[in-house]
Amino acid sequence: MGLEHYNIKILLALKLCVAGRKDTFRWLIDNGYPELAAFSNAIRGDIDAMKWLFANNFHWLAILSNAIDGEEKARKWIASATHPCNIMFALACREDIDAIRWLMDRKLEIFLVIAKEVATVLETQAMENQGPYVLHFGNA
Repeated sequence: MGLEHYNIKILLALKLCVAGRKDTFRWLIDNGYPELAAFSNAIRGDIDAMKWLFANNFHWLAILSNAIDGEEKARKWIASATHPCNIMFALACREDIDAIRWLMDRKLEIFLVIAKEVATVLETQAMENQGPYVLHFGNA
C-alpha cells in the first residue's frame, strides 16, 4: 500500500493527470488505475473522488490527499501505516525542504516531479480562492 508500488510510467501518468491532462485521466481509468485518476481529483478537492477512494478500498490514497492538505491526523496515519516515501511525498507537495532532500537522497525523483506539480496546483487554488472578487459567505 503506497505510491512506491506503482511502475514509474504509471507515476508519470499520475503527474500528467495532476497537471490536468484529461486524456491521461481517461488513460488511467481505461488501463486499470482508476484509483490514481480519483486521487488526482481528490488532490484538487473533489469530494466525489474522495468518496470513491474510500468506497473502493483505496482509503490510503484519500488519506494521503488529506495529508497533502496538512491534516495532522492524516499525516500521522500515513507516516505510521505506509512506506516512509508516502509521508515524504505529502510533505514535499508543500515544499518541505527536509522531505525534498529525503526523496532526493533516495533517488526518488519521480515523487519530486509529482510533488512539484501538486504544489503548483495547490498554489493556483490558493490564489483563486483569495482574489478580490471572491465572496466568502462566512464573512459576508
